[in-house]
Amino acid sequence: MLKQRLQQKLLQKLSPQQIQMIKLLEIPTVQLEQRIKKELEENPVLEEGYEEETDQANQDDQDFDEENSGDEEQNMDDNEFSLDDYIEDDDIPDYRLSLKNYSPDDKKTEIPFSVGQSFHDHLESQIGLQTLDERQKMLAQYIIGNIDEDGYLRRELENIVDDLAFSLNITASEEELLEILRIVQQLDPPGVGARDLQECLLLQIGRKDPNNPSIALAGKILKYYFQSFTKKHYDKIIERLGISENELKSALDEILKLNPKPGSAFSDPLNKTIQHIVPDFILENEDGELQLTLNSRNVPDLRLNRQYTEILQAYSSNNRKPTREDKNAISFVKQKLDSAKWFIDAIKQRQNTLLLTMQAIISFQENFFITGDETKLKPMILKDIAERTGLDISTISRVANSKYIQTPYGIYQLKYFFSEGLQTESGEEVSTREIKTILQEMISYEDKHKPLTDEKLTTILQKKGYQIARRTVAKYREQLNIPVARLRKEL
Repeated sequence: MLKQRLQQKLLQKLSPQQIQMIKLLEIPTVQLEQRIKKELEENPVLEEGYEEETDQANQDDQDFDEENSGDEEQNMDDNEFSLDDYIEDDDIPDYRLSLKNYSPDDKKTEIPFSVGQSFHDHLESQIGLQTLDERQKMLAQYIIGNIDEDGYLRRELENIVDDLAFSLNITASEEELLEILRIVQQLDPPGVGARDLQECLLLQIGRKDPNNPSIALAGKILKYYFQSFTKKHYDKIIERLGISENELKSALDEILKLNPKPGSAFSDPLNKTIQHIVPDFILENEDGELQLTLNSRNVPDLRLNRQYTEILQAYSSNNRKPTREDKNAISFVKQKLDSAKWFIDAIKQRQNTLLLTMQAIISFQENFFITGDETKLKPMILKDIAERTGLDISTISRVANSKYIQTPYGIYQLKYFFSEGLQTESGEEVSTREIKTILQEMISYEDKHKPLTDEKLTTILQKKGYQIARRTVAKYREQLNIPVARLRKEL
């Protein structure tokens, strides 16, 4: 049974302007430039320029209209921007589809395009030089296709046998594939086609001079004592092989020259990516006074195209009844004008929010930005900056995401300045960043023959006044990508 009733609900929804502002706040400077260019292409009402120029242009047009008020209708007919351009038209003139804005004085330089050879193409080209029949070549190419970018064959041969049977209807045995794999492992770079690290290193050491005692010893260590080598149990290796410490050191030097990822050594310009960091903020220290600016070097100034506002004014002053095409044109212009205003306001609000947040971070971490000493960083969380700026924590998180600041001491990611805190014996709260810096210095200056264990590091930090547990030291060490003491040991 259907019933009708009145009900009140309180809902909180984001307006299109707020959603646009949130999206603009998240992106860094490089993506902002691309976003503005996209908006300029999609919205004809939006254009580059200064507002002062727009105001002056509007004043000039107003003076011109007062002098020629009798010819208003004629001016509208001769208007440079016709509304018919924005109403659906199947016949588009050729001149509107071509771009000829080059000066004869412009220097045209051609940029050369470099075409490289991929890692797998490099391997397949070597297969063509081997003395193989068609079946062997096909099996070799299939094995090469299963080799990853590091140069390893991660898939088991028995699984490749099944793959060949189901996908290509080819019957092959593991022994046959193993023979083909041995041929693939003879290709360059050395070590390619290995199924694990031990085999990879053995393939590389096998191509070196076997008459060299250090190389022969290195091969023996990799073949028979690989587990002891990876765990750095050097005393066991010396005892079982009956060698001196100097002989072991010479063999280890040869092993360290090998490449654990032979595929990564192959230069592939097609897949090579270079990341450029463009700072969003620029901080300068002028005689002890910090000057913060937004990096808007490539971000253009935006304004409204005055000719579209003139179109609306002309239609409002026209007494004749508008046609359907006129209504569509007016609706189009109003929609684009509103969209352009929202976008300009969102850009301004983004800049104000970024500066407000960054100034609060600089004020909180002023000692660091003046001295550049990382130990001067104070514990700071998103809530601290949110309280100082009066903004929401989610807004602060969006500002800190993927943003960088250029300082006299280097370029830092904004997330770098946020960290939790610990208390010392005196009750002073220090940043975990400071403890990590001290921990890293202690490990860098330790005796590599007897590296410091986590327990010893904990004891030293506690003597310095930092109340910290051993598991916390282990966590910070892992975050710094520092291995355990046993793996840091050197001869």
